[in-house]
Amino acid sequence: MKKTRAVITGVHGWVPDYILTNRELETMVDTNDEWIVTRTGIKERRILKGENKGTSIIGINAVKGLLEKTNTNPEDIELIICATVTPDMPFPATANIIADGVGATKSYSFDISAACSGFLYALTMGSQFIETGMHKKVIVVGADKMSAIIDYQDRATCIIFGDGGGAVLLEPTEEEVGVMDSLLLSDGSGAPYLHMKAGGSRKPATEETVAAREHYAYQEGSTVFKFAVTNMAEVSAQIMDRNQLVADDIAWLVPHQANKRIIDATANRMGIGPEKVMLNIERYGNTTAGTLPLCLWDYESQLKKGDNIILAAFGGGFTWGSIYLKWGYDPK
Repeated sequence: MKKTRAVITGVHGWVPDYILTNRELETMVDTNDEWIVTRTGIKERRILKGENKGTSIIGINAVKGLLEKTNTNPEDIELIICATVTPDMPFPATANIIADGVGATKSYSFDISAACSGFLYALTMGSQFIETGMHKKVIVVGADKMSAIIDYQDRATCIIFGDGGGAVLLEPTEEEVGVMDSLLLSDGSGAPYLHMKAGGSRKPATEETVAAREHYAYQEGSTVFKFAVTNMAEVSAQIMDRNQLVADDIAWLVPHQANKRIIDATANRMGIGPEKVMLNIERYGNTTAGTLPLCLWDYESQLKKGDNIILAAFGGGFTWGSIYLKWGYDPK
């Protein structure tokens, strides 16, 4: 009996129109274009502006585009999972708002919070609903409005992050394509190095927490960098080893777009040249759970059915992981 796998049958991304360039950041904090590009590889990032606009705006636009390009009736969608750390509100789930916004009236939906690894976690979970036969059409969204939790007085973090995201449609197949393997890890002892201090149940919002600027993302950059370089590279190598893959077998590495130096270290550990590495950090910055689907969307026209692809990410928590998938369709 053939194994049922979950295959990506479509991908779509969305980013806001407003472009925040390094030159504009120079007028906001003590930094400069050369310093930013040298250390991160980022030249610009997108910012979602306007009142009452949250991450659901990104998700709704990405999913609407996905449904249109795959000719899918929204009422046929059975489940929507949204990976995000910037939900519209503590509840309901942003995935619920997305489902309503796209007319997926027969689906149920929920959010996953795993920081920059969120899309990997959500894609793995969504795949399992397909593999077990429970569902036939599942949408996985990775999206974040990071500008909502970034302190634009802090030059260490405000240069890195942007807003955006994407979505994929998962369907069943008995062909040798789709999600082949995944390896997900976490270590809660990393929480002090990358977190948001206030706004949760441990430290609810008060005048004091707002005045102390504790509702913004906090990061100890050098520590996070060391953990990310080691773990993102190692988990990618591990998933290759356990699937008997060598560098020549890999068509594409899809790395989380956090820092160009981390991406280079991961590719080097895997023995993969830059021509096989998806890269768009220079245009979008770090969109947290949105980086991986945005890469797949940007490079979709270059992907061929059967391509071996490794996705890898590292994020706050700490969380990290890798997915090995075979691309499911040729350019359309």
